[in-house]
Amino acid sequence: MNFQQLRSVREAVRCNFNLTEVAAMLFTSQPGVSRQIRELEDELGVEIFVRAGKRLTGLTPPGAAVLPIVERLLLDCENLKRAGQDFSAEMEGQLTVAATHSQARYALPQVVKEFREKFPKVTLHLHQGSPKQVAAMLLSGEADIGVATEALSDYAQLATLPCYRWTHSVIVPPGHPLLQETAPITLQQLTRYPIITYELGYTGRSHIDDAFHAQGLHPDIVLSAMDADVIKTYVELGMGIGIVASIAVDEERDRSLGILDAGHLFAFNVTRLGLRRGAWLRGYAYSFVELFAPTLTREVVSAACAEHA
Repeated sequence: MNFQQLRSVREAVRCNFNLTEVAAMLFTSQPGVSRQIRELEDELGVEIFVRAGKRLTGLTPPGAAVLPIVERLLLDCENLKRAGQDFSAEMEGQLTVAATHSQARYALPQVVKEFREKFPKVTLHLHQGSPKQVAAMLLSGEADIGVATEALSDYAQLATLPCYRWTHSVIVPPGHPLLQETAPITLQQLTRYPIITYELGYTGRSHIDDAFHAQGLHPDIVLSAMDADVIKTYVELGMGIGIVASIAVDEERDRSLGILDAGHLFAFNVTRLGLRRGAWLRGYAYSFVELFAPTLTREVVSAACAEHA
């Protein structure tokens, strides 16, 4: 048994049983991948994959039982490498952070700047995606740290830690009637206008929908987008009013828009930091986490990642 055999099995599942893609991922040939899998099956005495001719089509029951062990062995192998690197090159290496657009655009820039000043020899990779994509990158090992508001807490394999709370704001074009209101805005008032906000599954959209539904209201959502910058653009064009994350608006930067507090209309959202349970984090990764959320010390993060690992 060797690690190349284990990697061949893991990547076969990740690549939806397409051995051509597996070969490309592992920088080898398709016959080489097939041989590695067969040799492992022969050693274990069970077939891991269901086959149709030479094609793999799924996991057998023994394969489904073996896969978590394969994943754990490969994770431990990676942890061993990282542990060695932590002591041999404490201030060097790379860190991959996956985040949603809102977090990458509005919450992380100052953290990234401070991290780079503190660890100039660490290469930082910042990937953006949907909350589910962020979770997938963590689960696959592609990312070390994930930051999102939605989805992360849905995965038992991830340790998720709350970082900060935020709510939404309403943005409107200059001179909009809502700017003339002296009392706090209401949901009923918002339903009088076309609304532009986030897509389902992004940046607290569920709390927006829940608030309207709870009062039996049916907002006219004419456009949805993944990030606040796009929403702002179409509000500026006069297509409707926008509902965006409060962290995404700034009176100085968004002088072309009217900004109205909506903290009383929608439930608070919690931005969470996600880590794969059982994964070894380099020392500088803990520093990145603490720069982002000072309450998340190394002791707190280590304890969370160790739970049910």
